[in-house]
Amino acid sequence: MLTDDHVRWLRQRAQFLIPATERTRGVAQLLRAIGGVQAQELPAAALALRARTAGLTAQAVDHARLDERSIIRTWAMRGTLHLLASEDAGWLLALLGPMFMAATTRRRAELGLDADTTADGIQALRKLLAAKGPQTRAQLAERLAAQGIPVAGQALFHLIGYAAQAGIVCQGPDRDGKPAYVLLADWIDTGTALAPDAAATELARRYLAAYGPATPEDLAAWSGLARGVARAAWQRMSSELLEVTVEGRAAWLLKLHAARLNERPDQRMSVRLLPGYDSYLLGYQTRELTVAAAHARRVHPGGGVLRPVLLVDGRAAGVWRSTQRKRQLVIAVDPFAELPTTALDALAIEADDVGRFLGRVATLQIEK
Repeated sequence: MLTDDHVRWLRQRAQFLIPATERTRGVAQLLRAIGGVQAQELPAAALALRARTAGLTAQAVDHARLDERSIIRTWAMRGTLHLLASEDAGWLLALLGPMFMAATTRRRAELGLDADTTADGIQALRKLLAAKGPQTRAQLAERLAAQGIPVAGQALFHLIGYAAQAGIVCQGPDRDGKPAYVLLADWIDTGTALAPDAAATELARRYLAAYGPATPEDLAAWSGLARGVARAAWQRMSSELLEVTVEGRAAWLLKLHAARLNERPDQRMSVRLLPGYDSYLLGYQTRELTVAAAHARRVHPGGGVLRPVLLVDGRAAGVWRSTQRKRQLVIAVDPFAELPTTALDALAIEADDVGRFLGRVATLQIEK
């Protein structure tokens, strides 16, 4: 049986969150290794990559997304915006998209987007982006409304989401500080297509490499796959799995990572400033091993919010926020309990690195 501390160490290691982990991967390579990062807030997604690399800058993330186009921002796991490696977009969208498109059929109809109107909207969207290039939501709303396509309320959001999950559009460059949308096929090479079962198995394999020890139910919670699909994928790769015991229940690692069970956990304290909606907190069915019940509401206050977290040795030890003032960055940390000197020293280094990443001078404040 693995201790809770060992499980946390293994999961941090898989997520490149501990000091001994090789942390010099490129942006696209890292996203492939950790299965993408949630990106409903793009600055938070960039900070999630910072926590898992050495020397990366926000400019380098933008360069990978907008110039190299080696990474992409689109709707993927759980039907939410993610940053993905571009070469993974095709097979992931083909696997996940139909499921989420079907799940929102009723809501689209309530917004005036029945099957025929949705098809008309997609056709109009294709023609508009092909003719005009990148368009913001406001520009799309104006031009689609002129063609009689419903755009009021959440209708346009759902139409764009449907088109993205169908592999037709994605987010491209910003225009006047707002996200603009482009045709996916014009923006990136989506990579090799996979059959549905092969895609689900590949997703399970990628997930377990980045989140193990874990279970099929954890995979379902992280990805949005139906539990039956997740379990079937697990079964197809059973020869690749090593069973362990976590909290008295079976969990699995890839046999490829079996040697990690015999590695001595790094004795250096691991301190990370994780952004809101970080993968380490979103990757499992529950957060019991990461967030103590007494602090759960401070991390996840409700309404879909998952706050930025101070992580100490794999456990949430506080929450934090940042304020930017020209070239200054104030990082205010609200710890759940008094931090030892070693944690404070490591936290100061982390805060400085957040500032470096953003091109600002950071000032750390510990709130009482």
